[in-house]
Amino acid sequence: MKRGVEQQAGEKSPHAQAEKKSKVSTDNGERTTAATMEIDENLHSRQLAVYGREVMKRITTSSVLVSGANGLGAEVAKNVILAGVRAVTIHDKQAVKLPHLSAQFYLNEEDVGKNRAEACKDKLQELNTAVNVCSSAADLDASFLKQFQVAVLTDASLEEAKRVDALCHAHGIKFIWAQSRGVFASVFNDFGPKFTVFDVDGEDPHTAIVASISNSSPAVVTCVEDERLQFQDGELVMFTEVEGMTELNTHKPIKVKNCKAHSFELDLDTSSFKQYQRGGLVTQFKEPKDLKFKTLEAAVPDPGEFLLLDFAKFDRPPLIHVGMLALNAFEAEKGHAPRPANAEDANRLLQLAKGINDTMPESVRAGELTESVLRTLAHCASGELNPMAAMFGGIVGQEVVKAVSGKFHPLHQWLHFDSLESLPDLEKLPAEEFAPVGSRYDAQIAVFGRTMQRKLEGVKLFLVGAGALGCEFLKNFAMMGIATGPNDKGVLTVTDDDTIEKSNLSRQFLFRDWNIGSSKSKVAAEATQRINPGIRVNPLQNRVSPETEAVFNDKFWQEQDLIVNALDNVNARLYVDSRCVYFCKPLMESGTLGAKCNTQVVVPKLTENYGASRDPPEKQAPMCTVHSFPHNIDHCLTWARSEFEGLLEKGPSEANAYLEDPEKYINAVKVAADAAARQQLEQVVEVLVNDRSRTFEDCVSWARMRFQDYYYNRVAQLTFTFPEDATTSTGAPFWSAPKRFPHPITFDPSDPAHAAFVQAASILRAEIYGIPRPDYASDAAKVAQVAAKVPVPTFVPKKGVQIETDPKAQNKEPMRMGMVDDDSAIASLIESLDIARPTLPTNFKLTPIQFEKDDDTNYHMDMIAGLANMRARNYSVAEVDKLKAKLIAGRIIPAIATATACATGLVCLEIYKVLLEKPAESFRNTFANLALPLFAMAEPMPPKTIKYKDMSWTLWDRWVLEGDLTVQQVIDWFAERKMNVYSVSCGSALLYNNIFPKHKERLNKRMSELVSTVAKVEIPEWRSHFDVVVACEEEDGDEDLDVPLVSIKFR
Repeated sequence: MKRGVEQQAGEKSPHAQAEKKSKVSTDNGERTTAATMEIDENLHSRQLAVYGREVMKRITTSSVLVSGANGLGAEVAKNVILAGVRAVTIHDKQAVKLPHLSAQFYLNEEDVGKNRAEACKDKLQELNTAVNVCSSAADLDASFLKQFQVAVLTDASLEEAKRVDALCHAHGIKFIWAQSRGVFASVFNDFGPKFTVFDVDGEDPHTAIVASISNSSPAVVTCVEDERLQFQDGELVMFTEVEGMTELNTHKPIKVKNCKAHSFELDLDTSSFKQYQRGGLVTQFKEPKDLKFKTLEAAVPDPGEFLLLDFAKFDRPPLIHVGMLALNAFEAEKGHAPRPANAEDANRLLQLAKGINDTMPESVRAGELTESVLRTLAHCASGELNPMAAMFGGIVGQEVVKAVSGKFHPLHQWLHFDSLESLPDLEKLPAEEFAPVGSRYDAQIAVFGRTMQRKLEGVKLFLVGAGALGCEFLKNFAMMGIATGPNDKGVLTVTDDDTIEKSNLSRQFLFRDWNIGSSKSKVAAEATQRINPGIRVNPLQNRVSPETEAVFNDKFWQEQDLIVNALDNVNARLYVDSRCVYFCKPLMESGTLGAKCNTQVVVPKLTENYGASRDPPEKQAPMCTVHSFPHNIDHCLTWARSEFEGLLEKGPSEANAYLEDPEKYINAVKVAADAAARQQLEQVVEVLVNDRSRTFEDCVSWARMRFQDYYYNRVAQLTFTFPEDATTSTGAPFWSAPKRFPHPITFDPSDPAHAAFVQAASILRAEIYGIPRPDYASDAAKVAQVAAKVPVPTFVPKKGVQIETDPKAQNKEPMRMGMVDDDSAIASLIESLDIARPTLPTNFKLTPIQFEKDDDTNYHMDMIAGLANMRARNYSVAEVDKLKAKLIAGRIIPAIATATACATGLVCLEIYKVLLEKPAESFRNTFANLALPLFAMAEPMPPKTIKYKDMSWTLWDRWVLEGDLTVQQVIDWFAERKMNVYSVSCGSALLYNNIFPKHKERLNKRMSELVSTVAKVEIPEWRSHFDVVVACEEEDGDEDLDVPLVSIKFR
């Protein structure tokens, strides 16, 4: 079978052949079909963190039809292909026209006249070569549809959608009908008479550690006060590891009620059960949910409950429902969409809407037909916008994944949305404003007008980040026509200091496997210019930070019209936010986490800034818990990551620091002479003296002794110091929840987990010393046999060992023998090094290993998974596979293309508003969870306003004082405004404070001089000012005033 052959009417799809074959032929050669392929975990690691392996397997065996190769269809196809389904057919009978280029990012001017599906098929195929992508122009009859699990229609009339849905409903095919019309959109789902959702929300089941269970009706369960319980009344739970009341361990799921912060009741009588003794885990049981869907024919007059996106528009969905039905009736009657700014067409749509509304059941009838909304729908209907296509391409793409996997709750059944606030005041614009000009932007001009298009073309926009969000933004900006104006008017600057990795390819859709290792911003810019050759993109490879202010200087920020963040860490976001506040520039902020996404619009003077609200810091486990008392796999993996870095990176790095200049290193240790210096020196001695490896067998011996130390000796010492019946000073059992009593592990070469650990540890140890790897090293069993022959001393527990048990302690030596004399220990260690140094080879250096999670051939994750799982086995904690270990230890942020697309579409709808200078109530911040699905849109919060006397200011204000002023002149400036200055600082340096008598001498000194001599700040030649923080109080001295940052423009 050949990929990429367009189907004509009546032809059978190549997917029907692919179902029966284990191999298919592509332009890139022969490959195994997705149905028989192993999932590429390096490529899909972020997606696996969202879906899990079993769901991904269901996804990779599915075949999807996307009928309609318009902008929305291309977005849906892109997201579904990136998700990794087995096959996608892009279907269309239309030829490409110039206005189609306004929203369809895989069409260009050379494609005009070609079939739309055929024109974009090859570019879609490049997104994921493991997915079989075909184009088709076949009739959508039963024989054609039967080969798909899901059929998506994005450019179909109501009657055609009803016909196809009836066929799908009858043959068990999931059906989605989506429309994007200007700033309006609708989605309808029909997943059949019975559809099972296996996981409603995709969240990990809530768990808690049991502290007590009563023998009563209802039974009261109290949990360890480690964290607030997440259980909700009515949920089901199951118990494991309960001692005493063992009946619960085998009981079916039990309903909970009266849930509180640390306790809940069971809908169960436990009075006849055995008495609870100790232990136990309680875990939420997630029930599958069955849904029944109506056909489109039945759901049009009886739509049920609409999914509400914007709570400020509570009555809008019924109105759009009627409006969309009227729009379809208009097009069936006239043969074309209503024309922009055409009163006659708008009036006819209104008439049709009134007639349709009158026939609707009273319970779902639109209460009031708002004429302005319906007239705007008529105006917009002929134009497809890229931001709407991106947003709904994400939403519909996620619905496709739900349909093929049963993961997450599907839309049930209607969604209607509008973004009227993004539009200009249509009544103030003449009809010719919306007439086509013969450009690729004509569809957008039909909605927004030519004036708005010129604004977009002249924008100077700064995009920070070219990863998943950045790629989507660049595509959207190219389609919108940003920075495409004549005479070099407008420019899009994008910066990212990162390079492309394989794991990026499942979401960062502008990159291909041949781009791996290249600059993200450079490759993304080139791909953007292929989408729209007219866009001016300036790619940079600089991180935006205080260290690069010479690159992103005052002039650069002042020239920008708009800043868009596409970052993946909070600190970078906060820095860019601070620059936007400083220079009074609008900022578009967004982020994703799995199926969730959020957007925030920051507009000078109108809204609060990004940094005005912060998420609480992540809770970290106490050090003693991680080192000696882990009770979940996260603790074990945190410990494993720490040990990996200590053994393989920090120790060798310390040794290299010593080898580079031994005398200098030793002198520094002697000067410090503290516990930290001693511990660093111990690492050097261990690596270069005590445990220096010369052969691969030495490395195996080292690995075997690591195993013995970690999983036998330390645990045996711990249980000797604190036996199972140990009590605390209050008489309570020491080993009470959440502590778990551990058991030592004896090395067993026949145990695959033991063998895998010593194999990975030996190979990485050899890498550090540059020792060649023998052939047998690739066989874990053979390495284990070598390890089994290593002589291991019998462990004898010691008395007097101190083990840290205080959760608040930060001691980095959780297990030690009494007090340590650092001075004598350091002297002894230095002596060992002095003796060993002459025996080292000339120019001897080690190769420290930095943890790299995304290379499955480097043994890093094998080592960390082995470290963690053996420790989990010590403490009877459930072990995890390498993928789960990678997600936790690698701190991988769950990410999928659908949420990214949705977020960027939402942001671009806000960009229209920023450029139109809309009032605050027009903007929307959004939180969306595509898994549920749930949308929460709200107006941004205004900035906090401070008022004093006849003045008022917000964080957006910065007071600029002209001239090379003295301290006294600054104080006088404030005094004129009835404010008493008592302190002036620059950075961390105090330039003036009235409580220090000597500072009076500075009153007549110029501020610029003090900034240079006291603050030690060098002001670059290109900067004409410097900033100071002035602390002052009210005139009467009662209260301090929080005044804006002060800029002294001294040049």
